[in-house]
Amino acid sequence: MDLRETYLTPGLLRCGHCYEPMVQVDAGFEPGYECQPGCRPTPVDAAQVADTIGRAILHHTPQIVPVATTPTLPQVAATYADRVLAHVTVGDTPADIALAWRTAPILLPDPHQNVRAHRIAAARHLAGRNPQRALDLLHKCLTGINPATAPADLVLAEAAALLAAVHLTLGHPNAAVTWASYAHDSLTQLEGPTHPDTIASLHLLATAHRSANHHQQALRFLRQLADHLATTDGPTAHRTLATQATIALVQHHLGHCQPARTLLADTITTHSQVHPGHPATTRMKQHLTRIRRDCDSKGHDHLESSRPLMLAASSRNPRDPH
Repeated sequence: MDLRETYLTPGLLRCGHCYEPMVQVDAGFEPGYECQPGCRPTPVDAAQVADTIGRAILHHTPQIVPVATTPTLPQVAATYADRVLAHVTVGDTPADIALAWRTAPILLPDPHQNVRAHRIAAARHLAGRNPQRALDLLHKCLTGINPATAPADLVLAEAAALLAAVHLTLGHPNAAVTWASYAHDSLTQLEGPTHPDTIASLHLLATAHRSANHHQQALRFLRQLADHLATTDGPTAHRTLATQATIALVQHHLGHCQPARTLLADTITTHSQVHPGHPATTRMKQHLTRIRRDCDSKGHDHLESSRPLMLAASSRNPRDPH
């Protein structure tokens, strides 16, 4: 990185002794800052100031730094300081800094956002008929983005969710888990856990884990999904009950066949009463029959339950078994 790029926006830095603005100087070969003559014996090191400020930005407001490489260097983050800081006061050393944060950050447009938006729209159009081409477009859209460290971003979350869905279509469940996790984490942070897009991403994440045979993780996310759907749609809504049925299938896969049979039977009873004639009821009955046959073939002796359905934590309509 060019040392001259370590300078902050002019006027941002103030001296903690004389309270005058600090200006750029070339102290030998190292860039630095000075205030009024006679205030400081030596200039303040600009690179150290940038490092201190950049670390604070990456800790408190990483979302204002466009993601080009990961991890982002503190001196790179410091070049965006004027977006979130009204002014910076420097004391005796470059680490002795007081930051005055803006009440609202200045978010400049991402120069790649329009290109990403066009690629996402094209990939969405192609996902059903040419998933490999959609995959290529989405990889270009997310070039340089590390889903493990990238800050929350709505455009990137949309691309990540679509990429996860395409990976599922192409039979890449582990890759789908990675991108679905980023999409869900971003949307939870930016939109809240019960926003429709967040709920959709949670369904996608549960589906990806289930496809990857991560049944315990899938069960956890399905239960979260059912809880959210019980709040947003209602405890007897189709999507809530469909998720409840999926939970039963995952329980059975984990070897918990008695709770699975009980839950699925209760779900069928409620679904048939609240949604008479819905084709999902028939599919649920087929799943219950398959589970019972599996238990019979293994010599299980289960007592059937006829108690009414008590909805617990579940998720949204993942890989609809209904």
